[in-house]
Amino acid sequence: MSSASPQMAWVVFSNQTDLPYLRILKKGFRHCYVLMSDGEKWFSIDPLAHMTEVGFHSFDAPFNLPLWLKSQGYTVMRVAVTTPALKPAPVMLFTCVETVKRLIGLQSRLVVTPWQLYRHLLKIKNNKQKGLPYGKSYITS
Repeated sequence: MSSASPQMAWVVFSNQTDLPYLRILKKGFRHCYVLMSDGEKWFSIDPLAHMTEVGFHSFDAPFNLPLWLKSQGYTVMRVAVTTPALKPAPVMLFTCVETVKRLIGLQSRLVVTPWQLYRHLLKIKNNKQKGLPYGKSYITS
């Protein structure tokens, strides 16, 4: 993958959870998953507690799924998928956050909740806009 045109993903943050103990997490940031597109169809990778759901979504006309999700109250961030250094990722619990981090190439032990992931990605975006380096992952506008 060339650095001129990185593969893009959209991280979706939601309030939805079926697990009562996750309600202690920040409202609006109780779950996260990833969207990707091949230019015609969308697909989602949604790590649930009991399984990982991979969905393929096709629409009749060109459809901006991230924009629609934002209109439905979700928080959506567009990110460039990066390739981290060739070393094992930190050993972490298999959660929605860990799955998203591995899908977008982010290795950070300190990011364990959806809110922390959002704040981390936001910090990367803000540093990129200021022209400051911040790891190998980056956000696009």
